[in-house]
Amino acid sequence: MRTELHAEWTKFRTVRSWVVALAVAAAVIVGLGLLPGRQGTCGTQGPRSECVVPIGPGGELVTDSFTFVHQHLTGDGTITVRATSLTGTLPSEEGSRSGLAPWAKAGLIVKAGTAQGSAYAAVMVTGDHGVRLQHNYTHDQQGPTDRVTSASPVWLRLTRTHDAVRAEESTDGTTWTVVGTATLPGLPETVEAGLFATSPQYVEAMSEQFGMNGAMGGPTSVTAGFDSVRQVGGWSSTWTGERVGGTDTDPGPSSHSVDGDTVTLSGSGDIAPAVEGAAGLGTSITQTLVGTFAGLVVAVVLGALFVTAEYRRGLIRLTMAATPRRGRVLAAKALVLGAVTFTVGLVSAAVVVIVGQKVLRANGVYVAPADLPTSLRLVVGTAALLASASILALALGVLLRRSATTVVVGVLTIVMPYLLAVSVLPAGAGDWLLRVSPAAAFAVQQTSVAYAQVSNLYVPAEGYYPLAPWAGFAVLCGWTALALAAATVVLRRRDV
Repeated sequence: MRTELHAEWTKFRTVRSWVVALAVAAAVIVGLGLLPGRQGTCGTQGPRSECVVPIGPGGELVTDSFTFVHQHLTGDGTITVRATSLTGTLPSEEGSRSGLAPWAKAGLIVKAGTAQGSAYAAVMVTGDHGVRLQHNYTHDQQGPTDRVTSASPVWLRLTRTHDAVRAEESTDGTTWTVVGTATLPGLPETVEAGLFATSPQYVEAMSEQFGMNGAMGGPTSVTAGFDSVRQVGGWSSTWTGERVGGTDTDPGPSSHSVDGDTVTLSGSGDIAPAVEGAAGLGTSITQTLVGTFAGLVVAVVLGALFVTAEYRRGLIRLTMAATPRRGRVLAAKALVLGAVTFTVGLVSAAVVVIVGQKVLRANGVYVAPADLPTSLRLVVGTAALLASASILALALGVLLRRSATTVVVGVLTIVMPYLLAVSVLPAGAGDWLLRVSPAAAFAVQQTSVAYAQVSNLYVPAEGYYPLAPWAGFAVLCGWTALALAAATVVLRRRDV
């Protein structure tokens, strides 16, 4: 096998156009990743609130903005309330309209403090998801009640016992059902507890008869009415009303009214994990790898020419005469091609991932941070994507034997499904295509995390894929393995 590998490596490095093509691929990936491109409102323009994302107890990026009426609670205690109404507004082309965002929420909350990102547990009524227990931003548990109206109010109760907070609900204030219990390690002796209201950014896909064309959205608001407020335990005697995580100049209303045991709150924002995309953060590290598409086309062309050039010139006969075991020749070509494209992709992606973020931030663009394992997966995954695509094109070249035909089929097979899923097909059809086609491998570049309790456009155009990163890459590997197996059979049986 060493002889075959040496022969194929010699062929590759002595064809100047192939070496130049690799250099072009690297230049495109790096160049597009480091171009100044987008402009933002933070970074070199100074620290501003929209560029600082709170960090939750688990180290995750969070959104923590709501209207809060609260008292100090020292030690253990209980608060009970009846939710009597829940109304709101949604954005429209005319400005606003009546309606509730599905994840508009209001209810009771126990929070370590009013600082954004601090630990909390809350029981709430929501616009379209019933009663929920949520805590520490990423945890969500459903209760039995569907919806609150003036005709069918819902009673809510939170009970703090040391670090545990138990959530309950009732339809009559007498018979209670436990929604769940949240444990908040390290909860201070004195916490802030009371009533809250908030409503997240609304986003909606805008479609015509065929395909998705974009999105529309904007701030929403919720107004919640409560009465029969009851407290047991070490509560302070004075209610304090404020907007956590915002000011009166921010989008959406914030107001509160306390009259005896009746409270009315209006709020906008969210208490949830921060997400990337139409309803969330500005951009992700994945955006720096936009040059992968152009580099992928070059890799496909290179993979096709690595074998079809020999067919075109008749040199394939000499290759097979020198090495009668044809399967070993194909394996050697695949190993050499995969190694060089992987190496070039690895170096290019590493430069972009490390330096590209600095370029965006220097332009004032907020880039969601990625931990070391995620960054390594982006770099290695991008290199593996290019290598696997080039080997798939090599196998197609053996089957088709014509350069132009192989390149067209390779691009249509690998790149076109992604473009269709992102910009043409409806979301369902696009997701299906990115599950079964070689383009599923683009999931290896995903850094965004989808949360069921956060409304957003979780679609490929916003950086979300239907398969996990390495599962998507495995789909491309499966196609490549099938193509190589077919090419091996044809190469052995066909007169070259």
